[in-house]
Amino acid sequence: MRLPRRLSMTRREEFAAVRKGGESLATRNFVMATLPHADPELLKFGLITSRQSSRKAVVRNRIRRHLRAILVKHGDKLESGRYLVMVARRKAGEASFQELEADWLRLARRLGILQEDQPMEQNPD
Repeated sequence: MRLPRRLSMTRREEFAAVRKGGESLATRNFVMATLPHADPELLKFGLITSRQSSRKAVVRNRIRRHLRAILVKHGDKLESGRYLVMVARRKAGEASFQELEADWLRLARRLGILQEDQPMEQNPD
């Protein structure tokens, strides 16, 4: 499954607003920032992998692929109505997919944007 283009942040102003006015947390691999969106049904993602994260384009592209795969895998568990920006750090190029996924889940939980699977209620009948 691919991320629909309409869910991608493309405008510089959107990225700047999230980075300036949103809440953010960091791990050694990346920074995650979030900001409530005016439309409660919309969830927009942005990925930043600058040359600071890696000098090699191949590594930056691999980081992007991994982050998009994590979003596809766990995106349906995220709260709607927000912007989400992920900024790759230098160590992200050395991290495995599993390490990036664990960091992503940790940050999403700490930011309170991940809707955990609720256990099914047992019927007292």
